[in-house]
Amino acid sequence: MTTTLKYRNELKFFINQHQYFIIRQRLKNLMKQDDHVGPTGEYHIRSLYFDDVNNKALHEKLGGIRDRSKYRIRIYNVSDSVIHFEKKIKFKDYIAKFKVPITRAMYDEIMNGNYEVLNNPLKPLMLELYNEMKQKLLRPKVIVDYVREPYVCENGNVRITFDKELRTGLHSLDIFDNNLEPVRAIDENLIILEVKYDEYIPAYIRTALQLEGLNRQSASKYVICRKFLKYNTWEDY
Repeated sequence: MTTTLKYRNELKFFINQHQYFIIRQRLKNLMKQDDHVGPTGEYHIRSLYFDDVNNKALHEKLGGIRDRSKYRIRIYNVSDSVIHFEKKIKFKDYIAKFKVPITRAMYDEIMNGNYEVLNNPLKPLMLELYNEMKQKLLRPKVIVDYVREPYVCENGNVRITFDKELRTGLHSLDIFDNNLEPVRAIDENLIILEVKYDEYIPAYIRTALQLEGLNRQSASKYVICRKFLKYNTWEDY
């Protein structure tokens, strides 16, 4: 892909309910909520992650490969009004993300194995996905499901999210399945705190977060949810 990459910093932490209430209370006075939240101050995210025939994304994460990428289809609030096919790139402690909108009809065709709907030379990410599916057998692997509470700040372009109720779809792969009953993937007391920013975190936000006292985590949501499908001991982390 020839599009110029815009990398951001990304930090992830496991926090408990007590830490969540304290940090959230501090942030509410310092940051505003994302415009997309509902009445509860949250929205629901469901992603379908893809991997190739060799489980490259899973292997690279478990093997500690620093620079890597992965693909996913993402929807919000279990609605097909917005569907994105995304590529997330990891470089050192930085991340970049490409995304391209797809229709529900395209999603259905992809899930039925008709990858020709992505064969569009005018859209580089679609063409890349098409080639990955044809040449490396990129296929859907697992559903990742959670509720997000987001806060944003223009200074430093900071985005802080609390991701709750992380669940996996196990062997189900249809993100629009009305009968899908995702299974909890981490301890119910744990919440994933993500901190994303461009150049810096303003001092008053860093003070509110007190990151030094938190448990930084490296396992991705994809890996956490894939562990429920493991067939080999090397899939432990």
